[in-house]
Amino acid sequence: MLALHNVCKNYRTTDVETRALADISFEIQDGEFVAIMGPSGCGKSTLLNILGLLDQPSAGSYRLADQEVANASERKLTALRRDLIGFVFQSFNLLPRLDILENVELPMIYAGISRKERHERARKAIEAVDLSHRIHNRPSQLSGGQCQRVAIARALVNDPKIILADEPTGALDTQTGEAILKLFRQLHEKGHTVALVTHDPDIAAETPRRIELRDGKVVDSAHSHYVRFRTEAAAAATPVATDTTTSNVPQA
Repeated sequence: MLALHNVCKNYRTTDVETRALADISFEIQDGEFVAIMGPSGCGKSTLLNILGLLDQPSAGSYRLADQEVANASERKLTALRRDLIGFVFQSFNLLPRLDILENVELPMIYAGISRKERHERARKAIEAVDLSHRIHNRPSQLSGGQCQRVAIARALVNDPKIILADEPTGALDTQTGEAILKLFRQLHEKGHTVALVTHDPDIAAETPRRIELRDGKVVDSAHSHYVRFRTEAAAAATPVATDTTTSNVPQA
């Protein structure tokens, strides 16, 4: 599904060139659930931007769905992003003046989908993240965990094969973060390819595979030896986590 070979990314200022990624090579197979981990400044977000076609490498090869995209035209990159990729960001990136339904509809507007179909698909995506009772609230009326659920719903409306998430639990408390990770596990179980960026080894431990970066280089891309997936019995015995982040609206 995603294959990088000797990918480098350089940034140049007036006098200085900085290498953010150096000779990155790995593959993510169709349907994998992968954590891209490492300390701040190691190149995680730069790598995710290249995987998501938001940026292009300075050198090397990147094949997405069997197509070489390292030097593709912006028109082709836009079409591939629209058809294959859903993004989830730490800061949610929701438009404050739009309600939840309108925020989730946005990717479909860019895809030219009719108003009726947009409404139907957005409502289904919102229902899938258990927020139907908030559908006409604005982001300021939701907790952090609810906003992240909206961001996940928005990422799903075009039914992308690939979900890319940049520190999706970084702004959330532990219990809410676990609920969001559960949603990503469910997406993986439904066949989506999921890659999430994190600096937290406990988050990486929830995924079957980790790709670890140090100083812009891959130092490990193995399957996790310490995956902590709970059994169904253990999960059933654990009380349901409550979203405890601050909300401006009483929880229904």
